[in-house]
Amino acid sequence: MNKCLKITFHGDLPKSFLKSVVQKHAQKLSLEGTVQRVHSDGLVTRVIACGTKDAIDDFLDLLYKGVTEAEFNGIEVEPFLKDRDYRGVFRIIE
Repeated sequence: MNKCLKITFHGDLPKSFLKSVVQKHAQKLSLEGTVQRVHSDGLVTRVIACGTKDAIDDFLDLLYKGVTEAEFNGIEVEPFLKDRDYRGVFRIIE
């Protein structure tokens, strides 16, 4: 069964975190989706991730472990209905 989540980080996440934690683990777990800084100040980052239920749960666990090293004010996790085809790839949108 497939599952999609929208994960929103509030705080200043370094670009290295996006590549070394978010994209790396998403690709390792065969997830598709995007990660993007939503506001120009870089204080809100949105992750859209789709994949199998087990892979999404593992990804969320890895994000919580990885984010302990970064400065952030909170994480929002909510279900997401896939509205586009990510073509099996996880991308960083800058």
